[in-house]
Amino acid sequence: MTHTLVSIVIPLLNEDESLEELYSRIVANIPSNYTYEILFIDDGSTDQSWARISQLSEKDDKVHGVRFRRNYGKSAALQKGFELAQGDYIITMDADLQDDPAEIPILLSRLEDGLDLVSGWKKVRYDPITKTLPSRFFNAVTRWVSGIQLHDFNCGLKGYRREVVKDVYVYGEMHRYVPLLAFWQGYRNIGEQVVTHHPRKHGKTKFGLSRFINGFLDLVSIVFIHKYLQRPMHFFGGLGTLLILIGSTITTYLIIARLFFNEYLSGRPLFFLAIFLVVLGVQLFSTGLLAEMITRNKIKDRGLNTREEL
Repeated sequence: MTHTLVSIVIPLLNEDESLEELYSRIVANIPSNYTYEILFIDDGSTDQSWARISQLSEKDDKVHGVRFRRNYGKSAALQKGFELAQGDYIITMDADLQDDPAEIPILLSRLEDGLDLVSGWKKVRYDPITKTLPSRFFNAVTRWVSGIQLHDFNCGLKGYRREVVKDVYVYGEMHRYVPLLAFWQGYRNIGEQVVTHHPRKHGKTKFGLSRFINGFLDLVSIVFIHKYLQRPMHFFGGLGTLLILIGSTITTYLIIARLFFNEYLSGRPLFFLAIFLVVLGVQLFSTGLLAEMITRNKIKDRGLNTREEL
């Protein structure tokens, strides 16, 4: 009898007190018709996390670990886990025991039913208000910008089909935008599952204001890249054309004022503003044209993400 392989990817930073219990609960909740691998990605921990991972790996050859030399962030850890994962399905979860391994069978069943990605929704949360309020705002903005109706983009408990994690690339603070990245890669079967959220038992949260700000900036970045990556002329050329038109309009007004109303141009800031706008507009237009030429060459050299081939 063949068993489906599921990869459990767990990014972590200074969670040594949680790892033994987390491992035991994961193993206890893997369905009998699955085999598993557990990938611990140690994102530069300074406690005994790596020692705990090493002990678990010696006890169970299905446990693997990667240790970063320094802290690169959750996105880098997830990306490394995605690269190493061999499973038909991939489950991601945090290492702080706030995500419940008992949800693993439910996520797998949703994937078996045909979803490409299932995202957890911590409908009842046990986090401080300094974390929950920014998270609600972030989720509302992301829903509005992306059009994907998920309540909790940042939930660490998610399930993926193998092809999804191999087609996305996460960096910066983009781990929270994996559903959005997957959607833009053509994976439309994205679902949501209410999951249990537990209070933190050990350690302290790694969330800070800087992560919230960086996450918002990353949202702006990926929306811009998605919208204009293959048509940069629409952005740079459009903005450049607008500035040229404004500058030309001001110049026309000044010429008419000089010819018909005998108004002098010297000492008028409006004249220098018109020159500046026209020059800047030409530069932006030229940048868009150059970017368009580079993009066209890149498109010729790469393949497209296809769903099926015969």
